[in-house]
Amino acid sequence: MINGTNLGWTQDWDDLYLNSANCLLETMSSLNVKPSKLAGEVVAPPSKSYTHRAFAVGLLAEGESRITDPLIGMDTKATIDAAEILGAKISNIRETWVVHGTGGNLKPKTDLIDAQNSGTTIRIMSAIAALSHKPIRLTGDESIRKRPMGPLIEALVKLGAKGKCEGPNGRPPVVVGGGLAGGDVEITGAVSSQFISALLIACPYAHEDVTLSVAEEPRSKPYIEITLEVLDAAGAKIRRNKSLTDFKIDGRQVFSPLELKIPGDFSSAAFVLGAAALTGSTVRVSNMNVKGAQGDKRIVELLREFGADVKVRGETVEVAGTGGLTGIEADCSDNPDLVPILSVLGAVADSKTRLTNIPHLRFKETDRIRALATELRKLGADVEELPDEIRLNGVKQLKGAKLQSYGDHRMAMALGVAGLVAKGETIVEGAESIPVSYPSFVEDMQKLGAQLKVE
Repeated sequence: MINGTNLGWTQDWDDLYLNSANCLLETMSSLNVKPSKLAGEVVAPPSKSYTHRAFAVGLLAEGESRITDPLIGMDTKATIDAAEILGAKISNIRETWVVHGTGGNLKPKTDLIDAQNSGTTIRIMSAIAALSHKPIRLTGDESIRKRPMGPLIEALVKLGAKGKCEGPNGRPPVVVGGGLAGGDVEITGAVSSQFISALLIACPYAHEDVTLSVAEEPRSKPYIEITLEVLDAAGAKIRRNKSLTDFKIDGRQVFSPLELKIPGDFSSAAFVLGAAALTGSTVRVSNMNVKGAQGDKRIVELLREFGADVKVRGETVEVAGTGGLTGIEADCSDNPDLVPILSVLGAVADSKTRLTNIPHLRFKETDRIRALATELRKLGADVEELPDEIRLNGVKQLKGAKLQSYGDHRMAMALGVAGLVAKGETIVEGAESIPVSYPSFVEDMQKLGAQLKVE
């Protein structure tokens, strides 16, 4: 172990104060939807994934990073708050945010980070907080306290940090700190790609080199590619194989400041594009870089498979619904965030739809496999829930119902879209979660003509 690692513990590990109350109190609201046709164009919101990573890397960089057009939503605000707690100075002028980084010399303002509802925040910031000389506790809302953290904390401990999960079965709250010595470590790729991304961001600041091996084929691999793209932009020295299962990371690095414009988010735009296909409408979404690293750009291909007419012109994607959809079979291991909207399309498509290889969907904001099956059945859909997939036999007509989003932003948006073709009125409880990833969703849908409102 390197001299200096695990120094600076100014108070007993088990005596840290935990403020378990959520910092953000939200007003419960519902999404009321009636059958609608859509037309027009909207701008895709900025990418949540790029925004998280940009602020995390900016926190660790030495100097002034400039991040243009980030997503400012509930999840990304949690990451921005965490970066400030760990020592970054952050300001903004209009659409450009300036992050004065720490160069890896973290100076925590408090010993508590509240990740709110953001799994990306608690995972990436836990790895970064492990670089702190004093222990930091990270927690979040009820949903976050059910998310797996054990494999990541175990990996950080093996690399020389102190760390533990205080929740049952490797769940949050977690406490980490003491610095990373370096060495060899293995992490599972079967639970969440966020474990891998978190280590890739923090390990360049270990005292010695790190060899990171991924057991099992990593799920959601495009998100790892996004992490590497942002790290490359900061000059990080990380060697990797093509399958993204082996990484060689030089220790004692210091990131260069970023100059990064955040691209539009395919994961969020998929709900608008899917709504066009579902309702037989024509809609355009701009700010879409189909050549970028985002795995969810696959929505373009999948909508074509469903039978929609999809055109890409530069950074604008146009979807024209043809009035009928055909069921598909898709391995969604790398695209879990598309599953909610794909399930809605499959619910009314001719023939069967199978969305496979998605066991990690059970560890999102809610168990999305079970939630989708439960709520789509209320609409009259024919859905079969399997341990790692969803099967749907399309029906001719959905019927309006009162639905529950389980506090999950993607569930709320997907069910809201389903209401556009359901007979009668559909009410989706938990609409207050939508700004987590797409703050302007309701406004954009109304602009396109959707009879949709929040009450």
